[in-house]
Amino acid sequence: MVGELAAKLPENGLMLVDMGFFSFAWFDLLTEAKKFFLTRFRAGTSYQTKQVLSQGSHYKDEIIIMGAYRSNPCKHPVRLVSVLWGTTWYQYLTNVLSPEQLSADEICDLYRRRWTIEEAFLLTKRLLGLAYLWVGNKNGVQIQIICTLIFYTVLNQLVGEVAIALNQPKEKISVEMVFRSLYYVAKAIARGEKPDTVSYLAERAKLFGLVKAERKRHREKAALNQQIWEPVPLS
Repeated sequence: MVGELAAKLPENGLMLVDMGFFSFAWFDLLTEAKKFFLTRFRAGTSYQTKQVLSQGSHYKDEIIIMGAYRSNPCKHPVRLVSVLWGTTWYQYLTNVLSPEQLSADEICDLYRRRWTIEEAFLLTKRLLGLAYLWVGNKNGVQIQIICTLIFYTVLNQLVGEVAIALNQPKEKISVEMVFRSLYYVAKAIARGEKPDTVSYLAERAKLFGLVKAERKRHREKAALNQQIWEPVPLS
């Protein structure tokens, strides 16, 4: 399976995987094929630090050699980013060695975004009704799943365009409220109007509640994130 994944990944492509794919041989295979991975670091893995790229009071970014005391160590150097979030250290591993190509904070942010697929599953099941199958035969089920996923893709694109129109990060736009606001776009069309959907929604963003409210936990998370990435000069 890992061989198939590596073959399908284009050269210079980046693959995010969980620790079920943690393997020195696979890491070396991807590196030699000029393909990149990002995963969590397995606790207890022996390594030696080759170079510290940068560090702060809450993070450390370093080039390491893994398997220092094994007969078959990882042949190529990799990059280990350690981050103290709250009271817990999280460690991420990649073969993208250049901070200019992928910064330490981008590495952490990218891995967190792995979980957006779970959010997509939740939205398609709860909001778009995929939790219920309306037919029993295989062909009907496939049609329902494919149509729902196509609609979700279009909806996701619309959310992105609304975010651009409002000059907001996409994460600040409520997918659910954009979906529910399409009812009013349809009503406008039924009245004989010809609204541009993105402009119509952007102009009524406050009325429709499209921009998520900033809560205390969001402010605390942003403050902690800023604190983490304050660099400390290496001595």
